[in-house]
Amino acid sequence: MSKRLNPHIVAPQAIKPMVDMEAYLAGCGLEHSLIELVKMRASQINGCAFCLHMHSRDARAGGETEARLYLLNGWRESSLYTDRERAALAWTEALTLVAQTGAPDADYEGLFPHFSEAEAVNLTMLIGTINAWNRLAVGFRSQHPKAWSAKVAA
Repeated sequence: MSKRLNPHIVAPQAIKPMVDMEAYLAGCGLEHSLIELVKMRASQINGCAFCLHMHSRDARAGGETEARLYLLNGWRESSLYTDRERAALAWTEALTLVAQTGAPDADYEGLFPHFSEAEAVNLTMLIGTINAWNRLAVGFRSQHPKAWSAKVAA
Protein backbone atom coordinates (compact mmCIF):
# COMPACT_ATOMS: atom_id res chain seq x y z
CA MET A 1 0.00 0.00 0.00
CA SER A 2 1.49 3.31 -1.00
CA LYS A 3 1.02 6.52 0.93
CA ARG A 4 -1.01 9.26 -0.70
CA LEU A 5 -0.88 12.95 0.21
CA ASN A 6 -0.33 14.24 3.75
CA PRO A 7 -3.34 16.40 4.69
CA HIS A 8 -1.43 17.97 7.60
CA ILE A 9 1.05 19.44 5.10
CA VAL A 10 -1.29 20.09 2.17
CA ALA A 11 -4.12 21.76 4.11
CA PRO A 12 -3.06 22.53 7.70
CA GLN A 13 -5.91 25.01 8.17
CA ALA A 14 -8.41 22.26 7.37
CA ILE A 15 -6.79 20.01 9.98
CA LYS A 16 -6.52 22.68 12.69
CA PRO A 17 -10.17 22.47 13.85
CA MET A 18 -9.72 18.71 14.25
CA VAL A 19 -6.62 19.25 16.37
CA ASP A 20 -8.49 21.85 18.42
CA MET A 21 -11.34 19.38 18.95
CA GLU A 22 -8.83 16.78 20.16
CA ALA A 23 -7.52 19.30 22.71
CA TYR A 24 -11.07 19.98 23.89
CA LEU A 25 -11.90 16.27 24.15
CA ALA A 26 -8.72 15.54 26.13
CA GLY A 27 -9.93 17.94 28.82
CA CYS A 28 -13.70 17.44 28.61
CA GLY A 29 -13.93 15.18 31.64
CA LEU A 30 -14.22 11.81 29.92
CA GLU A 31 -11.64 9.48 31.38
CA HIS A 32 -8.51 8.85 29.28
CA SER A 33 -9.03 5.08 29.28
CA LEU A 34 -12.57 5.47 27.89
CA ILE A 35 -11.40 7.90 25.21
CA GLU A 36 -8.75 5.46 24.02
CA LEU A 37 -11.14 2.48 24.02
CA VAL A 38 -13.63 4.44 21.90
CA LYS A 39 -10.88 5.50 19.49
CA MET A 40 -9.62 1.92 19.26
CA ARG A 41 -13.07 0.42 18.67
CA ALA A 42 -14.02 2.89 15.92
CA SER A 43 -10.61 2.38 14.32
CA GLN A 44 -11.09 -1.41 14.40
CA ILE A 45 -14.43 -1.08 12.63
CA ASN A 46 -12.97 1.32 10.06
CA GLY A 47 -9.82 -0.74 9.51
CA CYS A 48 -7.50 2.17 10.31
CA ALA A 49 -4.07 0.66 11.02
CA PHE A 50 -2.49 4.08 11.59
CA CYS A 51 -5.01 4.97 14.31
CA LEU A 52 -4.94 1.50 15.85
CA HIS A 53 -1.17 1.76 16.18
CA MET A 54 -1.36 5.24 17.71
CA HIS A 55 -4.21 4.60 20.11
CA SER A 56 -3.04 1.21 21.33
CA ARG A 57 0.30 2.86 22.17
CA ASP A 58 -1.48 5.79 23.88
CA ALA A 59 -3.79 3.45 25.79
CA ARG A 60 -0.89 1.34 27.06
CA ALA A 61 1.01 4.49 28.05
CA GLY A 62 -2.07 5.48 30.08
CA GLY A 63 -2.08 2.16 31.91
CA GLU A 64 -4.47 0.15 29.75
CA THR A 65 -3.96 -3.62 29.92
CA GLU A 66 -3.01 -5.76 26.97
CA ALA A 67 -5.93 -8.10 27.67
CA ARG A 68 -8.51 -5.32 27.35
CA LEU A 69 -6.93 -4.14 24.10
CA TYR A 70 -6.80 -7.67 22.66
CA LEU A 71 -10.41 -8.41 23.62
CA LEU A 72 -11.88 -5.07 22.55
CA ASN A 73 -13.32 -6.49 19.34
CA GLY A 74 -15.25 -8.98 21.49
CA TRP A 75 -16.22 -6.56 24.28
CA ARG A 76 -19.82 -7.80 24.35
CA GLU A 77 -18.63 -11.25 25.42
CA SER A 78 -16.00 -10.07 27.91
CA SER A 79 -16.42 -9.15 31.56
CA LEU A 80 -13.34 -6.89 31.46
CA TYR A 81 -15.29 -3.73 30.59
CA THR A 82 -17.37 -1.62 32.96
CA ASP A 83 -21.03 -0.85 32.33
CA ARG A 84 -20.04 2.73 31.45
CA GLU A 85 -17.49 1.48 28.92
CA ARG A 86 -19.98 -0.96 27.48
CA ALA A 87 -22.54 1.81 26.95
CA ALA A 88 -19.88 3.95 25.26
CA LEU A 89 -18.73 1.08 23.05
CA ALA A 90 -22.29 0.29 21.98
CA TRP A 91 -22.82 3.98 21.07
CA THR A 92 -19.46 3.98 19.26
CA GLU A 93 -20.50 1.03 17.12
CA ALA A 94 -23.95 2.49 16.48
CA LEU A 95 -22.56 5.82 15.28
CA THR A 96 -19.57 4.42 13.41
CA LEU A 97 -21.96 2.18 11.49
CA VAL A 98 -24.81 4.72 11.44
CA ALA A 99 -25.76 3.98 7.82
CA GLN A 100 -26.59 0.42 8.90
CA THR A 101 -27.77 0.99 12.46
CA GLY A 102 -29.67 4.28 12.35
CA ALA A 103 -28.41 4.95 15.91
CA PRO A 104 -30.87 2.66 17.72
CA ASP A 105 -32.94 3.99 20.61
CA ALA A 106 -31.65 1.18 22.85
CA ASP A 107 -28.04 2.29 22.41
CA TYR A 108 -28.98 5.95 22.94
CA GLU A 109 -31.03 5.20 26.03
CA GLY A 110 -28.28 2.92 27.30
CA LEU A 111 -26.01 5.93 27.70
CA PHE A 112 -27.98 7.75 30.37
CA PRO A 113 -27.58 5.45 33.33
CA HIS A 114 -23.83 6.05 32.91
CA PHE A 115 -23.39 9.47 31.24
CA SER A 116 -24.78 12.93 31.87
CA GLU A 117 -26.29 14.74 28.89
CA ALA A 118 -23.11 16.84 28.52
CA GLU A 119 -20.98 13.68 28.65
CA ALA A 120 -23.19 12.10 25.98
CA VAL A 121 -22.52 15.10 23.73
CA ASN A 122 -18.78 14.90 24.42
CA LEU A 123 -18.79 11.16 23.75
CA THR A 124 -20.66 11.71 20.49
CA MET A 125 -18.15 14.38 19.44
CA LEU A 126 -15.34 11.98 20.32
CA ILE A 127 -16.89 9.29 18.12
CA GLY A 128 -17.42 11.71 15.26
CA THR A 129 -13.87 13.01 15.53
CA ILE A 130 -12.18 9.60 15.52
CA ASN A 131 -14.31 8.58 12.56
CA ALA A 132 -13.16 11.70 10.71
CA TRP A 133 -9.51 10.93 11.58
CA ASN A 134 -10.03 7.34 10.38
CA ARG A 135 -11.35 8.58 7.06
CA LEU A 136 -8.37 10.90 6.64
CA ALA A 137 -5.85 8.20 7.54
CA VAL A 138 -7.46 5.44 5.47
CA GLY A 139 -8.31 7.73 2.55
CA PHE A 140 -4.80 9.15 2.31
CA ARG A 141 -3.11 5.85 3.28
CA SER A 142 -1.30 7.21 6.33
CA GLN A 143 1.37 4.73 7.34
CA HIS A 144 2.07 3.65 10.90
CA PRO A 145 5.71 3.03 11.85
CA LYS A 146 6.92 -0.36 10.63
CA ALA A 147 8.96 -0.98 13.76
CA TRP A 148 6.93 -1.36 16.93
CA SER A 149 8.99 -0.08 19.81
CA ALA A 150 9.12 -2.37 22.82
CA LYS A 151 9.19 0.76 24.97
CA VAL A 152 5.80 2.42 25.37
CA ALA A 153 6.03 6.02 24.17
CA ALA A 154 4.51 8.62 26.42
